[in-house]
Amino acid sequence: MRKYLSRAALAALAISFASDAIAVEWDVSLWGKRRAFTEHLEKLAELVSAKTNGEFTLNLSYGGLSGSRENLDGIAAGSFQMAQFCAGYHPAKNPTITVLELPFLGVDSLELEVEVSRALYNHPAVVADMDRWNATLLMPSPQPQNNFVGAGEPPENLYGLRNIKIRAVGGVAEAVRVLRSEPISIPAPQVRDALETGAVQAVAFAPHAHMSFGTLENATWWTTNLNPGTTNCPVVVNTGALEGLSPAHREALLSSTEEALEHYVFNYTNVTMRQWEPLLRSKGIQRVDFNDTALDILREASTRTAIAAWIEENNARGVPSEELLELVSTTIEASKKRR
Repeated sequence: MRKYLSRAALAALAISFASDAIAVEWDVSLWGKRRAFTEHLEKLAELVSAKTNGEFTLNLSYGGLSGSRENLDGIAAGSFQMAQFCAGYHPAKNPTITVLELPFLGVDSLELEVEVSRALYNHPAVVADMDRWNATLLMPSPQPQNNFVGAGEPPENLYGLRNIKIRAVGGVAEAVRVLRSEPISIPAPQVRDALETGAVQAVAFAPHAHMSFGTLENATWWTTNLNPGTTNCPVVVNTGALEGLSPAHREALLSSTEEALEHYVFNYTNVTMRQWEPLLRSKGIQRVDFNDTALDILREASTRTAIAAWIEENNARGVPSEELLELVSTTIEASKKRR
């Protein structure tokens, strides 16, 4: 005998199917572990889920989807829908963004790093650069200026940084060359072993990365005021996946980036940086300060060499290098004048 579902049962089943149909899960490719550098993504996932009643979720994967230097490739292939990457890991893949990694640009706060990144990300040349990877820039991952943590005898001055191997990428690597040392590009999770074995004598990181990747365990000294630059590490989404979202889900994602970044900056300032100095003191790591005259000479030399070389190299790629550098410089200057 044929059995029929009641109207109420059919209605409940229809609602269940509809809910299944609109539920969306995105995979997000990260690396390392949860840390200050990923707090905006943790907050973004929380906000998006709350705004959509759990219908749109971001699954954060710390290394399970791709290597840190293949995240942009994975976005292009559609292997996952969102990822974080650092421009200095593969400058040829994203030459327009590398302007933000040039040494001694004068970015002196996380808020300014956010502002200048957003201004650059909206430039048509940058948008076209990311289009090659089917990628849309969502938000930056602002970091303080890098400084060196090293093992062995602390340098007495800038000359003490000559002829050593320093883990550095992007524009910081160019500053290392100006110092007449050798920049070594090593994935972040490998730097602790590299410093311990002597494969490098120093590591250039922002404070959170020094703490997260264990460089302080073997360190004897750190530079307090070298401040050569930082890496620019955007969060990107697969453009097709973004366009495929329902209007409500797209709005939930895009409207959450501001609050996610505010959370990131607050956490970095009030949690990470408050731990930094006490941790260095507890480990007996010696401070190394450089005088202003020496730093001015280093900045001038970096401008003559690293920035000029970046302009020449990227002009040859068809990148409007001077225009992008001018945009960055004017944004920094205008922001400082408003203070």
